[in-house]
Amino acid sequence: MSEKRFDVAALGELLIDFTDNGLSEQGNTLFEANPGGAPCNVLAMLKKLGRSCAFAGKVGDDLFGHQLRGVAEAAGICMDYLTMDQETRTTLAFVKKLSNGDRDFSFYRNPGADMMLAEEELPFALLADCRVFHFGTLSMTHEGVRRATCKAIDYARANGALISFDPNLRPPLWDDLEDARTQISYGLAHCDILKIADNELEFMTGETDFDKGAAILQKQYPNICLLNVTAGPEGSYSYYGSLRVFRPALKLGGTIETTGAGDAFCGCVLNFVLEHGLEGLAAEDLETMLSFANAAAYLVTTRKGAVRSMPDREQVEELLEK
Repeated sequence: MSEKRFDVAALGELLIDFTDNGLSEQGNTLFEANPGGAPCNVLAMLKKLGRSCAFAGKVGDDLFGHQLRGVAEAAGICMDYLTMDQETRTTLAFVKKLSNGDRDFSFYRNPGADMMLAEEELPFALLADCRVFHFGTLSMTHEGVRRATCKAIDYARANGALISFDPNLRPPLWDDLEDARTQISYGLAHCDILKIADNELEFMTGETDFDKGAAILQKQYPNICLLNVTAGPEGSYSYYGSLRVFRPALKLGGTIETTGAGDAFCGCVLNFVLEHGLEGLAAEDLETMLSFANAAAYLVTTRKGAVRSMPDREQVEELLEK
């Protein structure tokens, strides 16, 4: 990959995650306002690993929009390409932790500023000046921002960027899950690097067996060079050509919530690709990649929030040494 100003550029949602934080003295549920949004979470992890990153998207010109911009800038992410919407408010998500460790999302996004990004607002200078372009499907739920996302993918690709995709399926945001399936298929057909969760793999292939599901995607989408499946507390899998590698998750206790863990994993994978490229990888390389990414994801589960919860390299390496 040629020299570019930014290692990674990401496009998509930037929002406030209101996370369940117990009860007040009166017995009312307390929510903590945590800055989040999957694409920006990925960039926050990459910044912790020393990468140059920039975010493109839209927030409301409101209290939460300015808070998000400030937190992302404090994390070292370039926010010069963030648009502030004068009319539409910043998207909010209320996150409740379930007894099985999963999460229940309630979104306030009808509309939300992130879904109002238009093609003419795309930062083409950024898209031409990044080594990797990362996106998900929350920027593909509605027609206008969907067109903008597709155009951004094409432009980044034409200017030499590798394309990274995380479906990040959130069923409440789709009027029709068949539309979600169609848009995820579009992302799968246009990416080089894929991070997909176990439930999303089953959603797209009908398979609960990860090897069978991955084989279906590899056959249907031969453009995917590196396919990684995250399986929560079980661990993660990597499929690269004929190679298949599994690394178990760290189970050291202390988990508070899982918000941002998958994004930390994704950021670590992209950092690995920036260091090693996508050609000639061996099983040992994939094992190293997954072990580091799993450790970073675990550390995030022991903290609240996402953008502010990403560990640095030394913390991950110290955990792996133990």
